[in-house]
Amino acid sequence: MAKVKVTAKITAQEQLADGIYSMQIQVPQIASQAAAGQFVDLYSRDGSRLLPRPISLCGVDRENGALRLVYRVAGAGTEEFSHLKAGDTIDVLGPLGNGFTLREGKKAFLIGGGIGIPPMLELAKELSLVTGRENIQAVLGYRDSQMFLKEEFEQYGPVYVATEDGSFGAKGNVLDAIRENALDAQVIYACGPTPMLRALKAYAKEQGMECWLSLEEKMACGVGACLACVCRSKEVDGHSHVHNKRVCKDGPVFLADEIEL
Repeated sequence: MAKVKVTAKITAQEQLADGIYSMQIQVPQIASQAAAGQFVDLYSRDGSRLLPRPISLCGVDRENGALRLVYRVAGAGTEEFSHLKAGDTIDVLGPLGNGFTLREGKKAFLIGGGIGIPPMLELAKELSLVTGRENIQAVLGYRDSQMFLKEEFEQYGPVYVATEDGSFGAKGNVLDAIRENALDAQVIYACGPTPMLRALKAYAKEQGMECWLSLEEKMACGVGACLACVCRSKEVDGHSHVHNKRVCKDGPVFLADEIEL
């Protein structure tokens, strides 16, 4: 799989919730190769911002050569992106990172927390094709009742929600939703804040479950240059020769047992 840098045309952009935007871009060279769990780098037009911004893939339309990116405004770069509109262009590098390993025939939890929710939507679509709707359960964690993308997950299987303020679903986190609804599965796929992933790793070990975690939240540049996204690993890294892995180059998806959180 060869990453490419191209200038993409933006075909649509809309706001989904406070600070959450959905951007559609036409980029067939990347869409033809991309898979759930991977990401792209978006480049600012401001020359003072040297590092690109990594954004996960919420949707991949290989047939029409399009990608959907759902992101949160978290700084000057993403603030700039949020003002772009249909017809504008943006420089994109991708596809980057590794994707999720699809386990056919296993009942799965697809767990997303906050801005870790978007990449799970493309995973739900891809997994539904190989394992069937009956094996997919989405468990989504939000701050409040602004539940972006929830309805889109429902086409792939049942959706369970936790909100921090208790305004919808279980009050608390995704594990509270799992326990409150007495859910079970054989494999976990998850993306979200580090405390959530840490708790899910412990839960999976306790339950004897296979667990795949996407550590995208930790990424900065997305190309292995800044070394801001290293995580502790069991194996010695061939690049740094210490017990760590670069999330953007070696991940962002890891088996939970491979890493320390």
